[in-house]
Amino acid sequence: MDDGVIDWLLDADPAITWQVRRDLLDEPADAVAADRARVATEGWGADLLALQAADGYWGGAVYGERLERDSVMWTLQVLTRFGIDPEASAVVEAIERVRDVRWPDDVGGRPFFDGEVEECVNGGVLTFGAYFGVLGEGADQMVERLISQRRSDGGWNCAEPRPTTRSSFDSTLCVLEGLRAYQRATGSTDAALADVIGTGEEYLLDRHLHLRKSTGEVANERYTDFAFPAYWYYDVLRALEHFRGNGGPADPRLDPALELLRSRRAPDGRWPAGPQRPALRAWVLEEAKGDPSRWTTLRALRVLRWAGADAAEGR
Repeated sequence: MDDGVIDWLLDADPAITWQVRRDLLDEPADAVAADRARVATEGWGADLLALQAADGYWGGAVYGERLERDSVMWTLQVLTRFGIDPEASAVVEAIERVRDVRWPDDVGGRPFFDGEVEECVNGGVLTFGAYFGVLGEGADQMVERLISQRRSDGGWNCAEPRPTTRSSFDSTLCVLEGLRAYQRATGSTDAALADVIGTGEEYLLDRHLHLRKSTGEVANERYTDFAFPAYWYYDVLRALEHFRGNGGPADPRLDPALELLRSRRAPDGRWPAGPQRPALRAWVLEEAKGDPSRWTTLRALRVLRWAGADAAEGR
C-alpha cells in the first residue's frame, strides 16, 4: 500500500481513520480503540447522534415515506458503517430511545428492533440489532420469517409482484448481512439458519457477485459502481465485504469481482467515488462521483488485503 494513500486516508473523519488503523495498519488494539472512541464524540458520528429527537426518531421517520435517508433505519445503517462503539454512553442512550420507535401499522406496528414484513428491511434491522446488542424474541421471529421467505433458487426478493421464485442480488445481500450478524451475535448453531445462509451465499457466488447465471453478462450496471453509504443498494464491493466478514480464504468464484475491483483503481492508488445516494439532512458523506473516495479506497484495500497477494496482483 502506498504511503501517500495511507496518509490521505488518515487525514479524515475518525469514522474512517480508526478502520484504517485496524484493517490496513494493524496498529495496537489500544491505539485502535482510542481512535474508535472519537467516532461518538467528534465529527460525523457525534453530529448524527446529536440529530436524534427525544422520541428516538431521526428526521421524524422510521424508514422514510418517500425514501428519505434522514430516518431511524438509514441513520443506524450509517452509524454501523462508521463502526461507532455500541458501548459508548451516547450510543447506548440513543439506542434506548430507538426502543420506543415503532413501525407503521400497515407493516405490523411493532417496535423498531422487532422488524416489519419486508425481507430487505428485516435484514437491516437484524444487522442493527446484532450490532447494538438488541436481539430478543422479535429478532428470533424475524429470522423465522426470513427462513420461510427464501426463494427456490436460494435467495430472496422483496420486489413486487409476488409471488416470485426469482431472487435478487439486492434483497439477498440485505438478508444475508442480517442473518450472518444474528448468527454471530447469538452463537446460533441452528441448522435451518445455516442452510439458508449457505444457499443465499451460493446464489451470489454462483453469479460471481454480479453476472447473470444464464448468460454471464453483467446483471445490472449499477452493481459495478461502488457507493457510500449503500442503504439498500447492492454493489460488488458491498458483497465482497460481506464475504470478507465471513473470514477464511476467498472463494475462487470471487475472482471476477476482485478483478473488477482492481480495474477501478486509479493510477494514484485510489478508487473513485460512485453515485451519491440521497443524503442524511442533505449531508454529503462522500465525494462527487469520479473524485477520489476515502470510503471506497479503504473498503477496497481491506478486501484485497483479505483476498491475499494473489488477489492484489491477479491469479
